[in-house]
Amino acid sequence: VDIFRFPIGIVQALWHLLLYMPDGVFSKGGYAAVPVVIAAWIYRIPILSHDSDAVPGWANRIGGKLSTYVAISYPQSADYFVAEKVVLTGNPIRKELCQGDATRAYERWGFVPERKTIFVFGGSQGSMAINKAIINILPQLTKLAQVLHVSGPKNYDDTVALASQKGFRSGDDHYVLVPFLGRDEMADAYAIADLAIARAGANSITELAANRVVAILVPLASHDQPMNAFAIARAGGALVLEEANLGSHLFYEKIEELLRSRTLREQMKTVIADFYHPDAAQKIVTGILKMLKKEQA
Repeated sequence: VDIFRFPIGIVQALWHLLLYMPDGVFSKGGYAAVPVVIAAWIYRIPILSHDSDAVPGWANRIGGKLSTYVAISYPQSADYFVAEKVVLTGNPIRKELCQGDATRAYERWGFVPERKTIFVFGGSQGSMAINKAIINILPQLTKLAQVLHVSGPKNYDDTVALASQKGFRSGDDHYVLVPFLGRDEMADAYAIADLAIARAGANSITELAANRVVAILVPLASHDQPMNAFAIARAGGALVLEEANLGSHLFYEKIEELLRSRTLREQMKTVIADFYHPDAAQKIVTGILKMLKKEQA
């Protein structure tokens, strides 16, 4: 249906930009951004597009052709754009997510520094596939480490029921289950995580990289996440397991391997940290200002 609404979006964008006539447009991509970028290009308004993923989506591939500059988060993304337009900025995140307090985290969840900590989360909405896989190996995991498990709000009740079937309740046996974590709680979780099990969204990967957290990434197959995950894995910064490979034996084996090898974890920390660009926001702002000055000249 959206394909038929697209021309209407362009007409609406032309009208709104005519009313406001901004000096520049910053686009993060997504289908809703394309009509605005096209309208800006028609009015000769300069555009800076930013892409967060290893392989740009179709919206940014279109927008990139019309943009003055294109900011990217992965070096290989440059292959999809005109070289003279491209700047590697990385993906900006809130600085507070890098300011977790380990002491506060241990107290918050009743954990102890003497045990390894596994941090499980499936993006902002959670992942039932990851939830089920974790619950299936929970008896073995809690002998190996303490587990902070974020189920996602919609999946919380079902995950509680699954854990109960295994004889686990949040707060018992080195296991804490919560539906959601706020900003400061996420920062604290990163501060104590020896290993994270997560999806491979651009923001999640950037947060893991910023906090130098070793990760097993379980990408969503129908999104850009597999390319993000494998870009990190090829460099040696994470392990990737697809949902089809979340069988109990292999999943536990990989977790145990990472937790037992300090050398391997340190190597992976060093690699994944390279994917974090702390000055990403500043570089994007600098690009916007440069674009505006270029237009005025």
